[in-house]
Amino acid sequence: MEMSNILPKAQEIAFLSAKAAEEGNKENWLALFDDNAIIEDPVGESPLDPTGKGHKGKKAIENFWDNIIGPGNLNFVVRESYPCGFECANVATITNTFENGTKLDTDLVIIYRINEKHKLVSLRAFWNYEETVSDK
Repeated sequence: MEMSNILPKAQEIAFLSAKAAEEGNKENWLALFDDNAIIEDPVGESPLDPTGKGHKGKKAIENFWDNIIGPGNLNFVVRESYPCGFECANVATITNTFENGTKLDTDLVIIYRINEKHKLVSLRAFWNYEETVSDK
């Protein structure tokens, strides 16, 4: 049975995004996004987004992959998932394992929004950068 037959579309896209990130598949991950999409990860100002305005458009999203997601070795554990219409909120832990074996766990809520063409228009991750990295 295909995923699209059993999952609401926004939830399916959210899971495909996590899968592509885990697999290090930049092409599949980028293909999920609309040309004018925005990523806020984390939402607000942080060293990953000093302006707090997010990464908007395909080029900025590709740069986000190249600098943040691509170098990582990520594992997503989605504990709860709440699809509603064109959005899905996932409660998850992302573990990033670095080359030296150090692991960084990030507990977060990620809200994915798709458009009528089933492309991501917004990915908003709620987590605190300082709290996450201060323990390591």
